[in-house]
Amino acid sequence: MTVSNQNAEFNKFAAHAESWWHKDGAMRPLHDINGPRTDYIDQRARVAGKQILDVGCGGGLLAEELARRGAHVTGIDGSQAMIDAARAHAADSGLAIDYRCIQTRDLVPEAKGAYDIVVCYEMLEHVDEPGYVIDDCAALCDLNGHLFFSTINRSPLAWAVAIGGAEYLLGLLPRGTHEYAKLIRPSELARWVREAGFEPLELTAMHYNPLTRGVHFGGRPRVNYFLHAGRRGV
Repeated sequence: MTVSNQNAEFNKFAAHAESWWHKDGAMRPLHDINGPRTDYIDQRARVAGKQILDVGCGGGLLAEELARRGAHVTGIDGSQAMIDAARAHAADSGLAIDYRCIQTRDLVPEAKGAYDIVVCYEMLEHVDEPGYVIDDCAALCDLNGHLFFSTINRSPLAWAVAIGGAEYLLGLLPRGTHEYAKLIRPSELARWVREAGFEPLELTAMHYNPLTRGVHFGGRPRVNYFLHAGRRGV
């Protein structure tokens, strides 16, 4: 595997830290899908009262929505700029969220099995070794807990839609947000989840219409997709 500069990935997003919460800014698609992607979790593992870890939390969009629904949320990210932005917005919103600038591998020794739900959305396609991150997410999850992942398929159609269309044609995301080689086939994600001791319970596509800003789930995971997993044998 060709290893990239992981700090460069952090910097891609840190550059938008100050505008992360602008609903019509560079992160507009994340704002549009935030409610539906939170519903996806809440409908499968009720979040109220749960200990939830948001891996790769960015500026805190998902973490805040989970907290508003009654979850006890910890958000982690490798970018201090993003953590600072998340903390500032949570304070302004009156939400108590534990934000930390730490990697999953460093969190495991102190928080193994500590979370009822571990979520890793729109993050795996930005790391060099996604299988390691999945292992960590599994280790951080309670014996009866749930894992939720979302990412982008590595296929010609996904390149055309998620990179060519979203970044270069429509300008929905900053150019260079995604690298095709880092996109993840559903079979790869499912295999890594199984190797981590979990069993995929559902794998489904997410469809986003940038014109209506609407979202729905279902069908083959041809571009954007979500995976929900539970621990094997439990």
